[in-house]
Formats: sequence, C-alpha cells, structure tokens
Amino acid sequence: MTNQTSVTEFRLLGFSDIRELQILHFLVFLFAYVAALMGNFLIIVLVTLDHHLHSPMYFFLKNMSFLDLCYISATVPKSMVNAIMQRHSISFHGCFLQLFFFIMFGTAELALLTVMAYDRYLAICSPLRYSTVMNSKACVQMAAGSWLSGALYSVLHVGNSFSLPFCGPNFVHQFFCDIPPLLQLSCSDTQPNKVHNIVLALCYGFICFIFIFVSYIHIFNTVVRIPSAEGRYKAFSTCLPHLIVVSLFVGTGFFMYMKPNSRAPSTQDMLVPVLYAVVPPVLNPIIYSLRNKEIKAALRKVKRQGWNMATYFQ
Repeated sequence: MTNQTSVTEFRLLGFSDIRELQILHFLVFLFAYVAALMGNFLIIVLVTLDHHLHSPMYFFLKNMSFLDLCYISATVPKSMVNAIMQRHSISFHGCFLQLFFFIMFGTAELALLTVMAYDRYLAICSPLRYSTVMNSKACVQMAAGSWLSGALYSVLHVGNSFSLPFCGPNFVHQFFCDIPPLLQLSCSDTQPNKVHNIVLALCYGFICFIFIFVSYIHIFNTVVRIPSAEGRYKAFSTCLPHLIVVSLFVGTGFFMYMKPNSRAPSTQDMLVPVLYAVVPPVLNPIIYSLRNKEIKAALRKVKRQGWNMATYFQ
C-alpha cells in the first residue's frame, strides 16, 4: 500500500438496492449458509466418530469439509449482514482480510483436491503400497502442505493487488471483495498486476491440474483392465464425486478470472461469483454423501444411536 492510497473503506454494492430483493438476497444466502454448515459439519462429525471412516480418503474429506466451512464463512455472513441491515461498507483492511482468507481457503481446497486425486491413484493403481505411502504422518503433512500453499499463494496474489493505490471511487460491484472489481478501482495502471495475477493463477492451477489429470489417466487405465463389471463400477464410483467437485470448483473460478473485464458491471459479473463462492461448499457434502455407502451407513448408525438415547431418556 502506498501513500497515494486515500480510500479508507469500500462499498459492496450487492445485487440490488430494492428492499424486497435485499431481503430475498438475505434469505437465499441464509439458506445456503445453513445448508453448508449442516452438511459439512455432519461429514466432520461422522468421520470423527465412526472408526470405519478413519482412513486417508475420509481424513482428506473431513479436511475439505472444514475448508468449505471456512471458505463460505469468509464472504457470505458479511454479505447477509449488509443485505439485511442495508449497510454496504467494509473497511480497507477488512476488505484485504476478506479477500486474503477467501483466496487462501479456495486455493488450499484446490491443493487438497489434488492430494485426494493422488490418494485415489494409489488406492486403485498401487493398492499394495497404499497403506505404506498414505500413513497417518504423510496424510497430516499433505493436508498441512495444502493449507501452507494456499496461504503463500494468497499472500502473493492479494499483496500484489493491494499494493496498488486506491484514490476513489470505492464502489465494488460485487457482494464481497474480489480481485477483478477491485483492480478496476485503482487509480494507476493495473495491467502489470493483472498479468502477475493471471500468471500466478495459471502456474498454481496448471500444477494442480497436471497432477489431477495424470492421476486420473492412470486410474482409468487401471479401471478398464479390471475384469469384473462390479469391480470397475466400485473403483469408478469412488472417483466420480471427486471429479464432479473438481469440475465444479475449477470450472466456475476459471471462467470468472479468465473472462475479459467489462467496462460496465453486468448481471453475469454479479451472479457468476455465487457459483464459485457459495455453491461448492453447499453441494460438496451432497455430492460426496449421495453415492457413498460408508457415509450413509455412518449416518444411519448415528440416527439409530440418537433414537435409542431419546427412547432411553423418555
């Protein structure tokens, strides 16, 4: 941040100035936030309590659920407060922190999805080495590496953007502090910063994509050689939720950051960030639980235990 920076706060314009639409905005985001909290917290509880789920795959799934809780909490609660209270301001440093945590949790989740692809590769392609390579120490180190890489990336990405001077105006055409609309507010040439951010994002994303792509090439080559149809289905079913989550998470984020910036904010510019900031944390628990027999069995066990306890205390 330089001495030229005179902006002390930003104004998050949100979706509409009409009161009825602001209330609708609050209710929709409240529903999404509660759904994300319940779904991800349920997965964390189930994996923690059920010893049948104490495996590397579910350890990483529990970490991803926690990341999803942090990810959606970085933006949605502030947006709900702004909508219901008709307040749109966020301090300069508050904007910086919101963007830092949003990008940190998002990139950490991408790194964790890459680790989960490697986990599936070992489980399907090298099952005899799986328990040796994916021991508890290695799993903790991989999860910690995902968090650290996300934090480092966020420092480089956000620091580069907030080193620019902001002299006004301060109206962010978004429901949270995001880099594309913030760069449009700087009173200096932002082209080098845009190039820096794109190169950084492409390098980080390319490394993760290559690891995921190569892992699944080996996985598919192994799966098609499985003699029984049931074995092929079982192997592929453990990978399908991960592929759906990767496609949803990467596709929407890539579309937003790679598309040309329009001079005038459009409805698309406002709605697309919902797809990568709000939708993935809501859908991820559903995607991972719908086709997962172990998660369903653990949930049924918890329900039975809760019913038995309720009957006991009556």
